[in-house]
Amino acid sequence: MQSKTTLDKLSRLRAALRDALKELETTLEVAYERSALVKGNVYELARKCGKPTCACAEGQLHRSTVLSWSHQGKTRLMTIPPEKLDRVGSSSEQYLRYRRARARVSEVFKQILKLLDQIEKLRREKP
Repeated sequence: MQSKTTLDKLSRLRAALRDALKELETTLEVAYERSALVKGNVYELARKCGKPTCACAEGQLHRSTVLSWSHQGKTRLMTIPPEKLDRVGSSSEQYLRYRRARARVSEVFKQILKLLDQIEKLRREKP
């Protein structure tokens, strides 16, 4: 027979487990979405072209919107045409949201395993 203290601890651990499972379910909703994902981050790039007579040499930098992503350990850049900016930007935001959710799933799984181990330890009897 388990003591009242042990039963109280088990009750709290089970409640925490239920909460973690609810959070896991909520976090996984991003995986069920149908929107396209584009790996990378969209931002505006300002740079000099290097021509000594260009306006950029005086401080008026050339500006372009780019998609930046990592491929085989190298950062890649792709200029985004203005007509595709909304679609690519939205898809990139969805990708970043998906990756954050994926990272959170990993953390919640670790938490669930820790709770399960604690529950097992409290429930285990000596033979």
